[in-house]
Amino acid sequence: MAKRSKRYRAAAAKIERTRRYSLEEAVRTIAAGDGPAKFDETVELAAKLGVDPRQADQNVRGTVVLPHGTGKSVRVLVLAKGDKAREATEAGADHVGADDVIKRIQEEQWLEFDTAIATPDMMGAVGRLGKILGPRGLMPNPKVGTVTFDVGKAVREAKAGKVEFRVEKAGIVHVPIGKHALLTSLLRAKPAAAKGNYLQSVALSTTMGPAVRIDPVAVRATA
Repeated sequence: MAKRSKRYRAAAAKIERTRRYSLEEAVRTIAAGDGPAKFDETVELAAKLGVDPRQADQNVRGTVVLPHGTGKSVRVLVLAKGDKAREATEAGADHVGADDVIKRIQEEQWLEFDTAIATPDMMGAVGRLGKILGPRGLMPNPKVGTVTFDVGKAVREAKAGKVEFRVEKAGIVHVPIGKHALLTSLLRAKPAAAKGNYLQSVALSTTMGPAVRIDPVAVRATA
C-alpha cells in the first residue's frame, strides 16, 4: 500500500470512517481538510450504483452543466461546415474545421482540444477517427449532446462547465462535481431496468485528500 502523506493522514484523522455524513457536512469537512495543497484541487464524487453495466439497458450515462463550472478552461473543437462553422466560431469554439481538421488528427495525431462537437452530417467522416478519439473519450456522441446541429448551444455549455458521467464496469460513477446538479442528474439517469437500491454508496474527496462517505438516503432526499 502506498504511504500516505502527513497532510493526508491529518485530514483523515478528522473523518469518522463509520459515519455517513449529510451532503452539506461532507462538503464542509473536505473543504476544511488540513490546509490547502500546492495546487487547486478538484472535488470529486464517487457513487456505487445498483446496476449491471454489462446489460445494455442498465448503462448509466449523461451530462450535466455545473452551475459554477469546473474552474478549468475547456478547449472546444467543432467539426462543421458553412453556417454551422460560423455559428461555432461566434459561440467561442477554439478550433473549427471539417475535412482539414479530420486529416490533421489522422496524420499528425493532433489532439489539442478537450471536447469535440460535430454536426450530424459530418459523422460519416468523423467516424474514421474512432480509434484515435474513442480511447481518449473525445469521440462526439449524440447521447451526450456532442453530435448536434445546435452547435452554438453545445459550445456554450462546454465552455460553461459541462461534464459527462458514465458508469464503469464495477458499477461506479466517478466525476468532478457540482454537488446537487450532478447528483440530481445521476438520480434522473436511473435506468428503468435497474431494480432495488440504486444509489448504494456516495463519497466526496479532493484530489489529494481522503474520502468522506455520505448517507445515500440524505442524498436522495435533497437532490
